[in-house]
This record gives sequence, C-alpha cells and structure tokens, in this order.
Amino acid sequence: MAGPLVGLKVLDMSRILAGPWLTQILADLGAEVWKIERPGGGDDTRSWGPPFLKDDAGNDTRDSAYFQAANRGKKSICVDIRSVEGQEIVRMLAAKADVFVENYKVGDLSRKGLGYDDIAKINSQIVYCSITGYGQTGPYKDRAGYDMAVQAISGLMSLTGEKSNLPGGGPQKVGVPIADLMTGTLSAAAVIAAYHHSTKTGQGQYIDMALLDVMVSSLANQNMNYIVGNQLPEPMGNAHPNIAPYQVFNTKDGNFVLAVGNDGQYQKFCAVANCPELMEDNRFVSNSARLAHRDLLTGLVQAVVEKETTEYWVENLSKAGVPCSPINNLKEVFEDEQILHRGLQITSKHSRNSAVSMVGSPIKYSLTSVEYQNSPPVLNQHREYILNEILELSDEDRDRLASSIPE
Repeated sequence: MAGPLVGLKVLDMSRILAGPWLTQILADLGAEVWKIERPGGGDDTRSWGPPFLKDDAGNDTRDSAYFQAANRGKKSICVDIRSVEGQEIVRMLAAKADVFVENYKVGDLSRKGLGYDDIAKINSQIVYCSITGYGQTGPYKDRAGYDMAVQAISGLMSLTGEKSNLPGGGPQKVGVPIADLMTGTLSAAAVIAAYHHSTKTGQGQYIDMALLDVMVSSLANQNMNYIVGNQLPEPMGNAHPNIAPYQVFNTKDGNFVLAVGNDGQYQKFCAVANCPELMEDNRFVSNSARLAHRDLLTGLVQAVVEKETTEYWVENLSKAGVPCSPINNLKEVFEDEQILHRGLQITSKHSRNSAVSMVGSPIKYSLTSVEYQNSPPVLNQHREYILNEILELSDEDRDRLASSIPE
C-alpha cells in the first residue's frame, strides 16, 4: 500500500538540516513536499562539500553528499521571496498546502507577509511549523542558532567526552548534528499530530520548535539525576552515570561495548567470563553496590576481558543474553549482516546519476509503506511541475511572475 501520509501537501521553506530532516520524514511517509529554494545557490547545504555526488561519468556534480542526506522525495523550485511576486508565489502554494515549514530567523517571514498570521488568513486549516535555535519568545529569540552552539548551551557538551582529568578530556560535541536531527524528528511528530487535529476540527495551528528546547528536554536521565540528586553530572567518557559495568573495554585484539543493564545480566556476564568471585563479592552483587565500587570493578573486569578477542566476547555474551557489541566504523556498518537484512542502504535513480546509494528510512510498517518518491532534487528541478500542475498558472501569470521564478 501507499505511505500513510499520501495526499498531505507540504510547503517547505526550510534549509540546512532541522527543517529538511522534518520534511524528508514526511516525504518518506508519502507526503508531497514542495521545496522552495534561493535562486542561484539554493539550500546552503548544496555546497557543503566535498564529497559531492558523482555523475555517471564519475565527475563531481554540484550536489553535496550533505544535501543528499536530508532532501530525498522532494520537489525543488527556485523562488525569490525578496520580491513581491515571489511572495505571491509562496502564498499561492500555501493556499494549496496542508503544512508550512520554515526555519528563518524570528520575524523574517512575517516582514515579507509570509508569517503564520498572514498564511492563516488564506488557509485557516494550515499547520505552520517554525524551527529556530531558541524559539519565538524569550531573551535569546534573535540569536542565530547552530547545532554546536545549542549542544553547548543546552548542557549536552558538559556531559560528553572523557573525564576532564584525563588526556583529551573536556567538553565534546556529539559526532553528528544531534540538535538538528532531534528537532527535525520531534517536529515531524508535532506536525503529524497537529495535522490530525486539523482534519478533525478544521483548525490549523502554529508550532514553535526550538533546538534549545529539544536538546534540554532530551537530556533525559541526566536532567533528572541533577534535579533529584542536586549534583552536577560530569563527563564520564564511555561510562554510564547510573549503571555498571556499562562502557568500552579493551580486548585481546581491540575493544567492544559491554552494556550490563541489570543484576541478572551481570551474573550472566560473570558466568561467561568464568569469574564467580566477581559474582559473589558483596561489593558487586547489586547495581548500587557496583556503582559505589565502580573504579575497582572496572579494573577487575578489564583484566578478565583483555584475555580474549572482541569476537569471542560478542559471540558468547550475545548468546547468553548480555548486551554488547563491536564498535564499528561506517564501512563495517554497511557490511553488517543485520544492516543489510534491514535494508538501510537503498539505491535510487538521480537526475545526474543512474544509481545513487542513500540511507533509507528506519520506519517499518506492517501495512502501509515508506515511499522513496525520488532522489534529492537538483536545484529548480520541478519548476515546471509546480507552476503548471500545482499552481496551474496561466501564460499571463507566468509572464508577470517570471522574474521571481527563474529557470
């Protein structure tokens, strides 16, 4: 069957990552997404390379790998929204859309007559989602919000990295733009819920999403460790603040993650490791006791683990039901039998390349399907489709608006 959001029409005025991540999720679920881009360069991330997508002859194109990560399934048209005519085009599309997504600075689109209040006058059922770094209100609302800055101010970087007293210690960012990705994902949930409300009541609404809000709320157990325990969490490297042993251990030929989540799993680990003394020691019999003696336990477990290979531990502990895994690089990830089985790498035909590999959606439905409608578009690829089939512009209107919709 078709995707569950087939029929949903999305006007995408976003760029970079958080907004495009949101609209890619909607496209994967079947929505039609009209991506409005700046004439000339388009979405900033189109030029964020190398690496760049290669054409069939093996030559670099102007399409970065970064752009490919967040824009599949969309239809691109260039519109100059600085002009009155370009603003008219956007309003015409908004009148036909169910969802409007934008991530301009606070007030930018309102000054162009494209804010929520303006759009709601012509489409009262529209769901209008704004994504900014710090939200539409508050003393920081006018600050530019980029992912790393939000990782810093949200507290995430204060928790990430090796202990400050060890080599390489100190605040670290996460290896992917997690604030953007989390915000895009939660925004997708917010948009779908608001659209559901709109279809039931006929009332659209405005959604104010902020990267800072999302990251603070996403600190989860670390938030509550501080609020309940009244102690500031600190970087712990690969260790866990609430569970032990739960970290990276070195093996005979490398390393792996041992993630013991409860007392039963700890007993199973001790059985596989053939170390009954660690199972019976009162200092280690419960998670609370293990936390109280974490450093001692870590040294003892390390002395046991380093006697065997990573493969030995992963195979035997997995059979025993103890959570663990090798630490893969991306080559190993995309060669992994589980990843291959789950179909997370897909191939799609691109306008510049007959077969482009991409990462697919992680969503698996039993009835409806995820839809890979098309590869990430080249700039302005769907101009004629949007003008002719969506807006159904007359020749007279096309001539009048031509300067704002360059070919």
